[in-house]
Amino acid sequence: MPVTHESAEDYLERILILQEERGNEDIRAVDIAKSFSYSKPSVSIAMKKLENGGYVELGPKGQLILTPKGREIAEKMYERHKILSKIFIQLGVDEKIALRDACKIEHDLSEETFEAIKKYVCKN
Repeated sequence: MPVTHESAEDYLERILILQEERGNEDIRAVDIAKSFSYSKPSVSIAMKKLENGGYVELGPKGQLILTPKGREIAEKMYERHKILSKIFIQLGVDEKIALRDACKIEHDLSEETFEAIKKYVCKN
């Protein structure tokens, strides 16, 4: 699964989010499946691809561990998601729609555009 693939980025971001929500408690493929409402076999296949790509490792108890390059991507996507959804909500977009739209857009923005948005948001 190439790193530029949107679903790979979503999986990495979701692992990070679940770790933060649960106080760094162990996250397993079943947790990802439940949070996305995907089948466990589908998530297991995706996790195996991410593991083969060097983005996650499996711990001794089957827990998912982000590698440094997996964490870098997850943090990048999560930062984009938070900033974009915040902007949309401030513009008056319903929170559910803002979160969904931010998830779609976060993958497609160039680094240059996102940095300009971030700089603008942080100034105001």
